[in-house]
Amino acid sequence: MSLKSTLRAATALSLITAGSAFADGHSATITIATVNNGDMIRMQGYTDQFTEATGIAVEWVTLEENVLRQRVTTDITTSGGQFDIMTIGMYETPIWGANDWLVPLDDLSAEYDAGDILPAMAGGLSYNGTLFAAPFYGESSMIMYRTDLMEAAGLEMPAAPSWSFIAKAAREMTDRDNDINGVCLRGKAGWGEGGAFITAMSNSFGARWFDEDWNAQFDTREWSDTLNFYKNMMDDSGPAGFATNGFNENLSLFNQGKCGMWIDATVAASFVTGADSTVADSVGFALAPDNGLGKRSNWLWAWALAIPAGTQQVDEAKQFIEWATGTGYIEQVAANEGWANVPPGARTSLYENPDYQAVPFAQMTLDSILSADPTDSTVDPSPYVGIQFAAIPEFAGIATEVSQEFSAAYAGQQSIEEALEKAQAITNEAMEAAGYR
Repeated sequence: MSLKSTLRAATALSLITAGSAFADGHSATITIATVNNGDMIRMQGYTDQFTEATGIAVEWVTLEENVLRQRVTTDITTSGGQFDIMTIGMYETPIWGANDWLVPLDDLSAEYDAGDILPAMAGGLSYNGTLFAAPFYGESSMIMYRTDLMEAAGLEMPAAPSWSFIAKAAREMTDRDNDINGVCLRGKAGWGEGGAFITAMSNSFGARWFDEDWNAQFDTREWSDTLNFYKNMMDDSGPAGFATNGFNENLSLFNQGKCGMWIDATVAASFVTGADSTVADSVGFALAPDNGLGKRSNWLWAWALAIPAGTQQVDEAKQFIEWATGTGYIEQVAANEGWANVPPGARTSLYENPDYQAVPFAQMTLDSILSADPTDSTVDPSPYVGIQFAAIPEFAGIATEVSQEFSAAYAGQQSIEEALEKAQAITNEAMEAAGYR
């Protein structure tokens, strides 16, 4: 770490300490609910340094993605008070902020520099211009692929490929005898797991969740084309049991050398090129596929830290958020683990840093984030904001049920047609009960 970076990190910690409970002789403990992915687990390894500087102890509740969403949603809607900080995303933040369920983050310190947060992330984590969650990292989605297998197949990955190319390449790279699957994609039930992937994919096929009158659209050719293309490709070239695979399962498969391509969160790039990957030296990156209709199949998301309105430890929670999502933490990780391992996608200054610009996936990550537009995600007009979700309170419950039907179809427990018929009925019934129709 440079002298300048060291001084900045030290200054940030001293500022936190000056305002902490520790400074006036008292100690406190905050409880944080978070997701069990690599970046959040890495952050936990640095927490002792925050505690040493502030006197604030941290207790972690680390959960699988679907379980985390259930737990924090139940806690916030019932005023359960289990957590002082919650890890949430772009779906929950504006809705919960509008309901006064979250503490506004409009008074963070000047040293924190909230203006440095990428506009795409700040916008998605705000309500009426007020920030309600701070991004630990931001992401879109992109293709991660084995350059050696692509070359062996006699193919060259375009910078912006089509779904037809992906299906062809997947067939060519599949080698069942050596347990290599041409493509690994999420199929796991859950609105933020397989549901998020198939929704983003459907955008590129011209599908949408609702028409402009909030009528469900699962009875359309576009949705049928999406699911049939996905299932046929995965049956031909995907891993066994893909219907139950989510982010972590596919990451493990890719790192073991069992996937030719993986289309998923840009944040995975540091892991597929890291020490735990057996194929780290043979990984390339490309934009998420399109289908010739003007929409790519990439999403926009941030895992962010928010403070539930019911906590009694707002000041301590804000100190942790400033520490964990500030530039000092980024520099600390860079000094210890290299720039490729810092939390990506959250701050403009990161992408202006020459050291980070040299990271092989940095520009593709930024390009993917900048190409995702939550206000214009579908080919035909839609009444909702969001790419892999519709930003309405009812969506999480509806999409969880719909994704379960889709996963059952992927697993061969029902036909695609049956799954879409059920999705249409589930969605229209829920929207009518909620007063949209």
